[in-house]
Formats: sequence, structure tokens, C-alpha cells
Amino acid sequence: MHSLDDTCDTFDIGGDLPVNRLGFGAMRITGPDILGDPADVAEAHRVLERAPELGVDFVDTADAYGPGTSERLLSAASVPDDAVVATKGGLLRSPDGDWLRHGDPDYLRNAALCSLDRLGVDTIDLYQYHAPDPDVPIEDAMAALADLKDRGLVRHVGVSNVSVDQLERARDVVEIATVQNEYNVAERTHDDVLAVCEEDGIGFIPYFPIGGGALGEKAAVLEDVATAHDATPRQVALAWLLHRSPVILPIPGTSSVDHLESNVAAAALTLTDDEMTRLSA
Repeated sequence: MHSLDDTCDTFDIGGDLPVNRLGFGAMRITGPDILGDPADVAEAHRVLERAPELGVDFVDTADAYGPGTSERLLSAASVPDDAVVATKGGLLRSPDGDWLRHGDPDYLRNAALCSLDRLGVDTIDLYQYHAPDPDVPIEDAMAALADLKDRGLVRHVGVSNVSVDQLERARDVVEIATVQNEYNVAERTHDDVLAVCEEDGIGFIPYFPIGGGALGEKAAVLEDVATAHDATPRQVALAWLLHRSPVILPIPGTSSVDHLESNVAAAALTLTDDEMTRLSA
């Protein structure tokens, strides 16, 4: 069985939190539509317990996943003791499951306190602003996160769903350790944000790293490369991200131990320059 400790290089989040670059996204350990408890709570616990055994030492979650469910499951499985845990605040869930942006500074401070309690920690390793609120200047929201960092409640600050302009405005307020935007082999709208992260050593966390399993126009070349490596297209998609940039930290999520082990095995794939060119075209 592949272990990340043997096959995956590392990245220092914020310059002082080294993690294996292939992490785990804990959104999918919740119920349908990312609401409530998972159908199989025991399997969710097995996934969370298996991840550190495979060398996964970076886990991403958010208060909106459940809401609160993912953070509570991570705490119950003692994940914060075994891994760097990143969480987020700034999105609410409506009764019908809509995602509502809410960047009020006082709300963000309170949301972080609630995450601390659910995770069972004194300090959140990485706290991310989940999505800029069009009704709140990003500078005001980031000032709240800077305050949390100054008080020792948050070790590092990140942002998510941002443009280059929003990233730079956030950086004017507080040091930004990571950016989390949608990015995968078939969706590269945020190449410009990635370029800034590469230049300045900021971690880039691509969500939907395998496009939710739907990689559209890249399906044929992924299948071809996968066949050459006796791998799956999803594994190749993850390997492409790891090869794409040393600041990329993919966080594939799953509620299955088998899928988790398959994802971890992707770190062992070595893609050729020709394969990277074909996948990146």
C-alpha cells in the first residue's frame, strides 16, 4: 500500500507547518448535499482514522459542511492531534441548502470561536475566509481574521474563492498563507492566482481537484495516460496537479476508505513531460 511519507514531497504552510502535499478534503464525510450526518458514520470514522496511517497530514474542512458536522467528526476521530487542520468561515447554509456569503467581521470572529470548540483545539492551524461577501469590504473581513491571529486563536490565515485583486487586498491587511480556489486539469480559470502564489510562496489549495469526477474535454487524454500507467483517470488528474506546481496542495475528498487509498496512490505516479504537455494543452 502506498504511503505519502514515501512518495509525496512537502510544503511548509505559512513557512512553518510542513505537510505532505496531497491532503484530504473533509466535505464529503457529511450527509447528502453536504447537510447533516453521513449515512454511514462508522465508515466516515474509518476514513478519518485511515488517512494519517497513509501519511495524510493535512485536512481541510469548513464550518458550513454539515453545518458543523465535518468539524465534529474530525474532532471525534482525533484528527487535529494527527494532522494540520484547516477550516473556514464566511458561508452560511439556508434551510434548503443554499450557500450564503456572510463576511461581517463580528460574525467571522464568532464563527472561528465555534470552530475552535467543535474541533477541540486551542488554536486553528489555518483559518480561511470561505468566500468574499460583496456587501463587506474584504479588508474589513480580513481585519477580523488578523485579530484572531494576533490573539493566538489562529496560527495562519487563508482566503478562498478570490481573484488576484481580492488576494492582494487581503494581503495588505494580513499575511496570507494559502489560497483555495477551484482548479483542476479541466478548469484553469485561476491560473493567474496560481502564478501569484508560486511567485510568493503561498500555498494553493485546489478544490474540486478532480472536477467532481467530471473532467469533460480532458477525459480522453486522461484515459490514455491512465492506461499507460495502469492507473485511473482520477489518479492521473491528481498526479497532474502535484506535477503542475510545487505550491499546489490537492485535497481530494471521499467518504470511502477504498477511494482514499486510491487517491493516495496517485502521489506515486510520475508523469512524463510529454504527458504533462498533453494534459495541459
